[in-house]
Amino acid sequence: MKKYLLMMLTTGAVAVVPLIHVSEATAAPTASTTVEDTVTELTRAGFHVIVNRTGAAPLAQCTVTAVRSGQTYSTKDSRGGDPIVTTVLSKVVYVDASC
Repeated sequence: MKKYLLMMLTTGAVAVVPLIHVSEATAAPTASTTVEDTVTELTRAGFHVIVNRTGAAPLAQCTVTAVRSGQTYSTKDSRGGDPIVTTVLSKVVYVDASC
């Protein structure tokens, strides 16, 4: 019974981790700041940022139209019978810019 309960709690905790990262990414600044400021802020928060630009103007003249979460890369480790621990290795976020 203990193993079943532990598996349920671990599964629930692992399922919540991606939702936390989605809320972080979607809470990022949008059109009120420059693309460079948005990228800098997200990078400082630990995200790997990919910019999708529409238009040919310089990036300094672009505005942020959306910030979308991407893949989160993580690893699970039990270290010889200990409870499973999930470690986030990389978080990707996409910044859409219109120029």
